[in-house]
Amino acid sequence: MASLNKVMIIGNVGSEPEMRFTPSGKPVTSFRVATNHSYTSPEGEKKEETEWFTVVAWNRLAEQCNQFLNKGRLIYAEGRLRTRNWEGQDGQKHYRTEVIASRVSFLDRKGTASLAEGEKAEEPETGEVEPEDIPF
Repeated sequence: MASLNKVMIIGNVGSEPEMRFTPSGKPVTSFRVATNHSYTSPEGEKKEETEWFTVVAWNRLAEQCNQFLNKGRLIYAEGRLRTRNWEGQDGQKHYRTEVIASRVSFLDRKGTASLAEGEKAEEPETGEVEPEDIPF
């Protein structure tokens, strides 16, 4: 049976991108993106909710995101969801769901550079990176 894991978000970059390297030397960049949802409550009051996503880019896309993105940029990010888990120093189990980006595009005109639209991020050769390989 076929399956699909795809997510598309449009929002503002909420933190400066942070690039790191796996022990094998692969670049990985992560940054936060805020999306907003507006609605009217049953009482007629306008409300807005903000949802935060952690976006992770690998290899060439990681380098481009680190170089060209900055806090406040309006972007489109496309990829898949991945949840990783680990046990903290306190013995508690922790979970984090991330968007593993395959495409990131600018939607505003700030700055002078732009990521190449349609350029795919390369996944690590193993297909997945073990949580202990991610340096954050």
